[in-house]
Amino acid sequence: MIHTEALTKKFMLNRKIEAITAVDSLSIDVAQGEVFGFLGPNGAGKTTTMRMLSSLIGATSGTAVVNGFEVGKDDQKIRESVGILTETPGLYDRLSAEKNLTIFANLYGVEKPHEVVEKYLTMLGLWDRRDDEVGGFSKGMRQKLAIARAILHEPKVLFLDEPTSGLDPEASHLVHDFIGELKGEGRTIFLCTHNLDEADRLCDRIGIFKTRLITLDTPEGLRKKLYGRRVAFHLKHLEDRFTSLVRALPFVKEVQAVDDSIVVGLDNPDEQDPVIIRSLVEAGADIRFVGELRHSLEDIYLQLVQGA
Repeated sequence: MIHTEALTKKFMLNRKIEAITAVDSLSIDVAQGEVFGFLGPNGAGKTTTMRMLSSLIGATSGTAVVNGFEVGKDDQKIRESVGILTETPGLYDRLSAEKNLTIFANLYGVEKPHEVVEKYLTMLGLWDRRDDEVGGFSKGMRQKLAIARAILHEPKVLFLDEPTSGLDPEASHLVHDFIGELKGEGRTIFLCTHNLDEADRLCDRIGIFKTRLITLDTPEGLRKKLYGRRVAFHLKHLEDRFTSLVRALPFVKEVQAVDDSIVVGLDNPDEQDPVIIRSLVEAGADIRFVGELRHSLEDIYLQLVQGA
């Protein structure tokens, strides 16, 4: 659904200052029905990328195809077929929530606009406030209204820039469920967020970006690539012979003794954990419990971005 090849954007401030490169040679493929997380620090070029892919600004060089339409050639068709939530969405403050959405439903040529507007206001918990002026809405309510506006015409590709910004935990959960429903309908979602827990839970794959693409993989793939998989065997009492026994197993990559626990690096814990457990029990160890250590996406993100 989204394909880019060496997509580049440079901003020329004036003739005396060298152009600033915001996006440098980005090449990615995003499949239909995929939630693709695009992560990076402020100023990394994430929003610029999203604006190029939705044909709001042009590229300096490279190519991009969205929904089968080429950026720079089929811009009107791209804008008709995608939905976009910007980081600071503009709304008509003196109009009601229902009127705001009805205007855009008519602009998109939505059939039965009243029914569609009611559907999305209800899904996002705003139907009871449909007649209220948007200027009196909280930041979170405005954000939910902007999400409804982005999906009114039921686009195949949806670009979301910080969709849960300003939302309380309950509203964020609602938006997460909503994104899951959209994915279940086969929609492709390009998600820019600073909420790393959100990206970890929602995204099929993640691209970490800082002007250039640093890495791209599934959340679990990133963990394995940077840290491998490590399992902690928590014992009632740790003895040196237990550590030596585990270290001698041929598939064990690394072993650390931490308090009364043995932390073991493994390629395939699902198959190898039972072998270690049997060996320890046969040697007389009392195992309290076993758990795999899981690095947060924040650990991975910071290591990669700081290294870049």
